[in-house]
Amino acid sequence: MTIELSLTDGLTNTNYAPLAALSAHYQQNQRLGPLASVQVPMRTRVFSPLDKLIQVLLSIFAGCETLYEVNSKLKQERALASAWQWERFADQSTLSRTLDALTLTNIEQLRAAVNKIWRPQSQMLRHDWRGYLWLDFDLSGLPCGPQAQESQKGYFSGKKTPLVAS
Repeated sequence: MTIELSLTDGLTNTNYAPLAALSAHYQQNQRLGPLASVQVPMRTRVFSPLDKLIQVLLSIFAGCETLYEVNSKLKQERALASAWQWERFADQSTLSRTLDALTLTNIEQLRAAVNKIWRPQSQMLRHDWRGYLWLDFDLSGLPCGPQAQESQKGYFSGKKTPLVAS
């Protein structure tokens, strides 16, 4: 499978093109295959329980903080759904019912599946822990420029740090 991204004038565009490319990569390498081991006790109507678990994962990747956001963010994304050979995404209530149906055994199966998915990709497992791990954070409250990465105006209680003229 070749992954190709391009701009079109048609109505088949998606707001989640990077997620569509990631989806194609995951399918090509069968990255989410371990999720098939989660045997959710539900009937398959339009979507299988595996499809619904994948859709929950995609909703997280798409920035949905809660499942009710699926209807507004992903429900209309037919191009992204077609990357997974679906006509559309499931309704948030369908996804919620699937998660509600998980038993304790299913949750253990899901935990094991997620570990099988992330462990091969983990850089933490390859870190040489014999050396130091340097953490750099600044609590001085000094002003930063607008180009500073992730900069935000914050609040520091107590004495302000004076600017030093150079």
